Amino acid sequence: MNFLFVHQNFPGQYLHLVRSLIADNEACEGTHQILFMTEPNLNNMTGVSKVTYSKPPAISANVHLDAREFEMATRRGQAAYQGALQIKALGFKPDIIIGHHGWGEMLNLVDVFPGAPILGYFEFYYRVLGTDVNFDPEFPMAEARFSAVRGKNAVNLLALALEQYGQAPTQWQLSTYPEWARKQIRLIEEGVNLDICKANPALRKKTVTVGKLSVTPKQKLITYVARNLEPYRGFHTFMRALPAILAARPDVVVSIVGGDEISYGAPAPAGTWREVMMRELGEKIDLSRVHFMGKVPYEDHLTLLQRSDAHVYLSYPFVASWSLREAMAVGCVVVGGDTETVTEFVKHEENGLVVPTLDHGALAATVLHILQDTKKAARLRAGARAFAEKHLDMKDYLARYRAYIEEITGKTLLPPQAKTEKAVKTARAGKTVKAVKK
Repeated sequence: MNFLFVHQNFPGQYLHLVRSLIADNEACEGTHQILFMTEPNLNNMTGVSKVTYSKPPAISANVHLDAREFEMATRRGQAAYQGALQIKALGFKPDIIIGHHGWGEMLNLVDVFPGAPILGYFEFYYRVLGTDVNFDPEFPMAEARFSAVRGKNAVNLLALALEQYGQAPTQWQLSTYPEWARKQIRLIEEGVNLDICKANPALRKKTVTVGKLSVTPKQKLITYVARNLEPYRGFHTFMRALPAILAARPDVVVSIVGGDEISYGAPAPAGTWREVMMRELGEKIDLSRVHFMGKVPYEDHLTLLQRSDAHVYLSYPFVASWSLREAMAVGCVVVGGDTETVTEFVKHEENGLVVPTLDHGALAATVLHILQDTKKAARLRAGARAFAEKHLDMKDYLARYRAYIEEITGKTLLPPQAKTEKAVKTARAGKTVKAVKK
């Protein structure tokens, strides 16, 4: 089968699906031809032909604020269109096009490859009520800015108007879309590799060192992970909970993984959100025990989760992080916020604990409680892993995804391959096709 994947940051959400297709080719050479169209980056995968399109220029300040995202999506869509023309000129005809609709890249591909089905990732439908906007009273959005929120759905709506196929990763994220749109979108719950994301009890019996952080068997480790440290992921709530935790438990060490950029929401009023919180809390945060790890290698990320005694995951009502799934698969005691983003996964007193997302006092009290109650912690760890085995298995996720591809294309894929070790390796020897800039 001929696959064309599209994502501005190769390989994006499609790493595991692409790996499964590479495994098909290893089992039976020539089963698939896999092309991936993206903006230029250094990532490559053996067995994947990478096609780059020109990165769109920066948006002029003259463009209306409400239309800037749409302007960028339109430019990216045109650049992807030019890249697709070159793919077509090379003689490639996709049996299916798979990509993320949020960036605008796929809006014009129906013109290049008429009749080729498109399976798009629908991540989130923006609303001014009931989701992230004005969830946190500390950071209100003025009514005059509501139009910008609605404007963020321009690409969403154009993608739906293609009348193609869609998928969403969680029931909550799917529910944000209008009822009339949901018939186009299939729920395909994302999974994690349970063979890699699993408990490692041996880590609790020795001193574990990751970068500048070191935790002994007698100490307790609290973990927090976000792509970037910002209010959307409850960073401010977590930081405000730390003074009480540190004062009550001298044996606590804290790992904070995440960068200082902005993934969601507004930038800090001055500097970074980490700097904002440190200015607010000052000496209440003991930096000999609280470690800002920055962005860490995946192996270190897993080691920290495996050693964690309490993992804090907070979020506005927004998209769910992969780190939450990984923490549950590892068997962390997750202390999560009470938004649907989190509670679709974390069930209070069954596989984790739930607290009010913006209540730092409740968060501190709950973390201290679970650090003390080791029997409950063991039960919740087992519950988290059991939930992951039932709902978050990568094999099940890929089986559902592949079945949907078969349904869409009318073509049968190979049965899942038992041995895919070679397929999971990435290298910079992958074939690259450079699209001509126009």
